[in-house]
Formats: sequence, C-alpha cells, structure tokens
Amino acid sequence: MTGPDGSEPFVKKHDFVQMRHYAIAGLLTAAFVLAGCGQPTSQASAPPPAPVTVAQPVKRTVTDWDEFTGRFEAVEEVQVRPRVGGFVNSVEFQDGAIVRQGDLLYVIDPRPFEAVAEQADGQLSDARARVELAKRELDRGLNLVQTSAVSEQVVDQRRQALQAAHAAVTQAEGVLKAARLNIEFTHVTAPLTGRVSRHLVSPGNLVQGSDTGTSTLLTSIVALDPIYVYFDMDEATFIKYSKLWFEGKRPSSRDTANPVQVSLAGETKPSHEGTINFLDNRLDVSTGTLRSRAVIKNTDLSILPGQFGRVRLIGSAPYEALLIPDVAIATDQSRKIVFVVKPDDTVEARPVVLGPLDEGLRVIREGLKADDRVIVNGIQRARVGAKVAPQTAQAPAGGKS
Repeated sequence: MTGPDGSEPFVKKHDFVQMRHYAIAGLLTAAFVLAGCGQPTSQASAPPPAPVTVAQPVKRTVTDWDEFTGRFEAVEEVQVRPRVGGFVNSVEFQDGAIVRQGDLLYVIDPRPFEAVAEQADGQLSDARARVELAKRELDRGLNLVQTSAVSEQVVDQRRQALQAAHAAVTQAEGVLKAARLNIEFTHVTAPLTGRVSRHLVSPGNLVQGSDTGTSTLLTSIVALDPIYVYFDMDEATFIKYSKLWFEGKRPSSRDTANPVQVSLAGETKPSHEGTINFLDNRLDVSTGTLRSRAVIKNTDLSILPGQFGRVRLIGSAPYEALLIPDVAIATDQSRKIVFVVKPDDTVEARPVVLGPLDEGLRVIREGLKADDRVIVNGIQRARVGAKVAPQTAQAPAGGKS
C-alpha cells in the first residue's frame, strides 16, 4: 500500500498491532517446543519389565522307555469243529459270550451213533460167549488127552480157538468204545475259556466230522486274559540294548522278563502292564526288525485280539536327570530352546537337547544346570536381552522332586 502521493508504503496502526501479537505467539510456541525437546524421551516411553513365572529344573532319578507300535493277539485261539458228522440239533451258546472250558456249544443228533453202539455191544457179548465155549472145550480136551481119547493136535487146535475168541473180545470192546466216543462227540463243548464268536451253523444243517478230512467250522474261541502284544524292534534299538547288556546296565529280555507298559488308542498314559516273554531268533531281512512279544494282564477284558497299542519297553539303566515342563520348550527353526532368566533379570535363549517324557516332565540331556531359572509361564512376553519381572513358581509343574 502506498501513500497519497504514491511514493512510500505505510501500515495501518491496527494491522501493526495484530502482526506483533502473531510474532509473540510464535515465540511462545517455539519456547514450549524447545523445552519439551530438552527432556529424554526414553524415560517417558520405556515399558515396564514383563512379568514371567520361573522355576528351576527338577532333579531326580529316571529310566528311559522306548515306544513301539504293537498289535494284540490271543494267547490261545481255537476253531471249533465237530469230530463226528450229522445234523445239528441245537446251538447252546449266545453269540459273543464268555464261555468256560467244558461248556456245551452244539448238539449233533446222537441217534445214529447210539444204534452203532448197541450193535457193538451185541458183538462184544457174542465174542465173550465164544470165549466161554472155547475155554470149556479146551478143558475137556486137556482131560481127554490124558487117557489118549483125543490127540495133542486137537488140544492145540482148541487152545488156538480160545486165543482167537479172546482177540475177538478185545476187538469188540474197541468197536464199542469208539461208538460210545462218537456219542460223546455229538455234544460239542468249549475246549478253553474265552470269548466265543458267532455260531456259523444253525440247527437242522448237516455238518462234516473230522473223519472226512474237511470238518465243518462251527465257531471260534479266543482266550483274553492274559493276552499277547507283538511289536517289531528296529535294528538300531536292538544293537543299543545289546550294548547295554554287555556293559551290565540293562538285563537282556531273553533272560529276564523286562517290564513293559501299554497304552491303548486314545490314551495319554499307560493303562496296562506286562513283561517280555519272547524275542525272535533272527531279524526280518525285508524290514530289518526283530519280532518281539509281551504278555499283558487283561483282567477287565477290555483288550481284544487285533487291537493296536503303544508298547513302552525299559530302555536304559536308572540315571540322574534334569526335567522341566514341556510348555517351557520352544522351537527355533531346527533347534529346541528354553528361555533362562540370568542374574540381572535379562532373558537368554538356551539351546537344549531333549530326552523322553517322565511322569509329565521332559528330560533335558544337555543345555541346562540345576540352578538355572527357566521361564515356564509367559514365554510369549519374554524377549532375548530384555529385562523381565520373574516370579518363582509355587511348585514344579508336572512332576515331583
């Protein structure tokens, strides 16, 4: 803006006052900013140490167990077949029931065999009568030969006739015994105690006996208590056990009934116990495994042949070990690590070598010391190198000291 003569600019009085107010406000704002920059930002924004729970490793004597997949099989199993043929009169058991040794299962029509037995009994009576006759004739001949009424030849013939009559009696007794056995065999009984399968032949059907060579299958029975579990041991494990045996650290399963523990499908801990009672005499060349067998108590009859189970076999001598809960173990690519709180309350990642589980705790073979403080709760809040606020756990989680 110029003056009236157009020569010099001028500012109105109120505009000058307003500009002065703006300048003062700017200076005050700059002063506040500079004052704020004078304080350290780290003290104002630093987060507090993360709270975590720590515990020292549990130290106790443990024994390693190796696990295998096994299949259960019956200690005794029998296919029930008739010894004699004929028509089935009745089925005397309930399908799938527990039967005792000697229980009646099937009845085959016994009448044809009873008729044969009666015939054999008559033949035996006839043979015995012939013996009596031959004996009297021989006695007479012996008396007459003294007066030369008969010759020695006649006496010998009568003596031979008596021997033949005795032989006929023995033969007739055998025929009668066989006939009576056949009558007994018409009642098919359970040869062992166990669980019976379903009946495969209904009343009215004709079955073939064992004398034909193709006897009819009636049903089957399996013994349930005790029960076998078969499993295959790999070659490396077998060599490890052999080495422990040579060093005197573990008894051989061939000489000692080493204990086993078995867990069924869906179980997290073993529910049955048993002992090793068989190792095969060679490794399978196609799989490189050794067939092994344990006998398991099955008093509740909860295990059936054909089921799968996990078999735990003692795999080492007792030794002192450090154990921690599995939840304290993290994975760093291919390594297993735990987070340890150092004396200055900072976090350190420690690589470890894991062992098996023992009563809910994981054995740590390498990487920890007994006095280390391991983070067992709050791992997600721990940062390597950062400070934490450790709190000691009330008791070691998952096990006993």
